[in-house]
Amino acid sequence: MLAVTRPVDFGKGADSLAALVKAQHGANPFSGVVYVFRAKRADRIKLVWLDGIGLWLMAKRRAFRGPVIQDGVMR
Repeated sequence: MLAVTRPVDFGKGADSLAALVKAQHGANPFSGVVYVFRAKRADRIKLVWLDGIGLWLMAKRRAFRGPVIQDGVMR
């Protein structure tokens, strides 16, 4: 699993987030790794992964604030 620590636009779908993984992080979004994206307020997350059949997107709203991120590191 790879957590992207900078917030993303939550209007993006699975294909846009996969393209973001490749463009900004130089990673292969189709490698089977689960990529975790967060909203600016850290109250929502999106997970994107390829299971061998298709690209999955899961969105979750959390009732609590997410972990603290300082200097690009999630704690």
